[in-house]
Amino acid sequence: MFCFQPQLYPVYITEINHCTKTGKTLPSSSVTRLQLYPAIEPFGRGRLKVSDLHEIYFEQCGNPNGKPVVILHGGPGGGISPNSRRFHDPDIYRIILFDQRGCGASTPHACLTHNTTWDLVEDIEKLRAHLQIEQWQVFGGSWGSTLALAYGQRHPTCVTEFILRGIFAIRKREIQWLYQNGANQIFPDAFADFVAPIPDDERHDMVAAYAKRLFSDDETVRRKFVVPWSQWEGACLSLVPDPAKVTTFGEEHFATAFARIECHYFVNGGFLDHDSQLLDDVTRINHLPCTIVQGRYDVITPPATAFELAGRWPKADIRIISDAGHSAMEPGIVDALILATNSYRSA
Repeated sequence: MFCFQPQLYPVYITEINHCTKTGKTLPSSSVTRLQLYPAIEPFGRGRLKVSDLHEIYFEQCGNPNGKPVVILHGGPGGGISPNSRRFHDPDIYRIILFDQRGCGASTPHACLTHNTTWDLVEDIEKLRAHLQIEQWQVFGGSWGSTLALAYGQRHPTCVTEFILRGIFAIRKREIQWLYQNGANQIFPDAFADFVAPIPDDERHDMVAAYAKRLFSDDETVRRKFVVPWSQWEGACLSLVPDPAKVTTFGEEHFATAFARIECHYFVNGGFLDHDSQLLDDVTRINHLPCTIVQGRYDVITPPATAFELAGRWPKADIRIISDAGHSAMEPGIVDALILATNSYRSA
């Protein structure tokens, strides 16, 4: 059976049962956790042509003259959501969000052409230049943490600090954990639905089996496989499974971009030069402040990678949330992320 065998580093861990302003651990009945800031609407929306083919949608929220932060969404292929605007104090921050190539409101939808990690990294830079921002905070979770690391390592002088959640270094063993042997041991019922459309003789490599179908020229074939791919991740997202989230992940328009783009990146190893590139190159950014927030029971991106990243980053503060899975919407994750964004308000 596949298992993580992480390299060991000395790491100072803050294990958080319940975050409070006093730092004390309180009984569940008296827990006070920070919640998302109130819902807000963008003060500006726009589209930026980043190549001859691709155009990305972006929006700005909060204080137009505030401290800039760029939000990097998950997936790849997930797109932004209104809740993504709500982790930062809108009186203090200028909050910038965008849909990465091929997903959300960016066009063309679900397009895999000229869609790589390094294309996205340069899109972030083009957006920063377009908005005339000198430096910004980089905030990303799951695949957003992957892209944050890649961007920071290419453009370290453009970053003030990082806030990262659910660390994913897009290594082969991390992809195997989720799609082959690891997460299936915890969610065998949902995994049975994931493997059901694939013939027995191809199940030894689920990513390759899905790739053959998700990249088919036949739209009828593609449509049959986007939903089970997407819903498998939706089923693993939260500490307590949420059927509504699985339904949302199964919406065909969303699932088409999510499944095709994720599989495209995973079958190509994230378009990295080598498997451990993002961890090996942390030396390019580990002089910068970083807060890592990680759910203890995260099944999609298990804590081993977060521990390894923190061990290579002396200025990183890692916060393990004892009662959380992967989702950014877990109460303990929300609390820890907002504590982090508040702590950098004046930095």
